[in-house]
This record gives sequence, structure tokens and C-alpha cells, in this order.
Amino acid sequence: MSTDVRTEAPRRAPSGTRRTRLGDRLTPARALPMLPAGLLLLAFMLGPIIYSLYLGFTDSAIRGSGASDTSFVGLSNFTDAFTDGDFWNSVVLTLVFTIISAVIGQNVMGMLLALLMERAHRVLSFAVTSLVIAAWILPEVVAGYLLYTFFADEGSLNTILAGLGLPTQDLLFSAPIIAVSFANIWRGTAFSMLVYSAALSSVPGDVYESAALDGAGPVRRFRSITLPLLRPAIATNLMLTTLQTLSVFGLIFIMTGGGPARQSQTLPLYMYEQAFSYGQLGYGTAVALLLLLIGAAASLAYLRLLPEEDKR
Repeated sequence: MSTDVRTEAPRRAPSGTRRTRLGDRLTPARALPMLPAGLLLLAFMLGPIIYSLYLGFTDSAIRGSGASDTSFVGLSNFTDAFTDGDFWNSVVLTLVFTIISAVIGQNVMGMLLALLMERAHRVLSFAVTSLVIAAWILPEVVAGYLLYTFFADEGSLNTILAGLGLPTQDLLFSAPIIAVSFANIWRGTAFSMLVYSAALSSVPGDVYESAALDGAGPVRRFRSITLPLLRPAIATNLMLTTLQTLSVFGLIFIMTGGGPARQSQTLPLYMYEQAFSYGQLGYGTAVALLLLLIGAAASLAYLRLLPEEDKR
């Protein structure tokens, strides 16, 4: 008995239809409803970016000659910034604030809390997580006022220190950049804790069991297993917390206003002062563009920490 095996030729698309570069599933007809949203994104996101680039190269101002007759000044705003001592003071304070509160503070505290909550009782874990997240979801202005009253001369911290017979502090005046760094750690640690908790939950438990059977202690397991497996999460969290900290404005503005004597004036506050207090919109926008470049450089540096397979 013979069997007639026929292979069906692949169906060809009708001669009147063509495949588009959008793919087989997303066609121009299906993408048409997204056109209004795309136009809105271009108008309200790309538009301000282009306008900011334009302002950074002009002498635009709120008042004075630049308000009535804006002219192109080239790189003058940037050269003025590079020759201004107050600008470099703000750059240094921004780096100090970012390193203390984001790179070290939020990441280390977030990792410690995530490790502790992984082994803590469910009730204790829920209570600590709720408290940490409560600080994170507070509006920045509210958090600023709370931390100002905490560090003030007659605030909660000095009341506690005096009750314990310890000398009081005046960080808001003697070391304001340290005070606002502690405040940013208190407010932003929750994000790092959530990122690291999610990353730790994906680590297989049998890996730790095998390492424990081989005689590896907690420190050795953390250094040889946890850190390498959490490398993508660490790089991602470092990048996100750094970018968020570079743009912190309200917290510092409420607590110190950039003072005293510019001792806590980071780049966002310096930019605000130049653009709105002094009315120099062009110069203030140029400073904002320089801050954007600092953030881009930090992002590229953190991307190098990612494994090669995670970069693809």
C-alpha cells in the first residue's frame, strides 16, 4: 500500500499586502490610535527638552535686557559657570551629598534591612517594612519639615541627647550637608530595601545550603554568593538612587535653604537661585544641563558594573 504524502507549500501573502518594518503584529493601522499619545509626548516632553537646550545658549532672563530681547550667547553661560567659585562649591557639595546619602547610605542601609528582613519574624518584618516605606511615601516638603524639627536646636534629637546626659548637636549650622544627607538616607532607604529584597528572593536557597555544608560562614556566603548574584540589582539601584539624589531640591530647601553661607547649596538649589532669585534663566538652564551631564556620566559608569549578558 502506497501512501501519498504531500507537503503543503507555505502560504504566500496576497500580492496586494506587504510586510512593514513595524513587524507582523504591529501594523500602521494598529499603531494609528497611538498617534495622539505620541504627539503629546513629543509636545510635552521632547518640546521642553529642546527649549531648555535653546535657553542654555541664550541670555534669557526674567527681568532686565534679557527679558525683552533674548540673544544667542554661545558657550558664555557655560564658561561663566566654570569660572564661578559658587558653582564649583555646589558641584562639590552635590557629590558629597550624593555619595554619603545615596551611594553609601541608602544602598548600605537598604541591603542591611533586606538581609535582616529576610530572616526576621513575619510580624517584625511587616512592622519594620511599614515604617521604612512610610518615610519614603511622605511628600518631600513634609519630610523636610519633620527632619528640620528633628535636627533643630530645640528639636527631638537634642531633647533625647539632653535626657541621656549627652552633649547636644547643631548639625543644621555646623555641618548642614551632613544633616540633609542623613535626612535623605532616612527618606530614601525604602526604595533600596525593596529592590534588594526582590533580588534576594530570587536567589536559590540550595546555593546557600551547599555553601554552608562546605563550611562557608555567613560573611563568606555573602561575599562569594550574595554579592555576585545581586550585581545587576546593585548596579541598577545605584544608578536610580544616584539620579534621584542628584535632583533633590525640596528636602534641602526646606531644611537649610542652601545655607548657612552656601554650605548646603547643591546644584539644584544653585540653579534655582540663579534662574529665579537672580532672574537669569539662560544661565540657570545651562547649570541644569551640566547637572544632566553629571547624571549621564554616572549612569554610564554604573552600566559598566552590569554583567555583559545583562547589557544586551
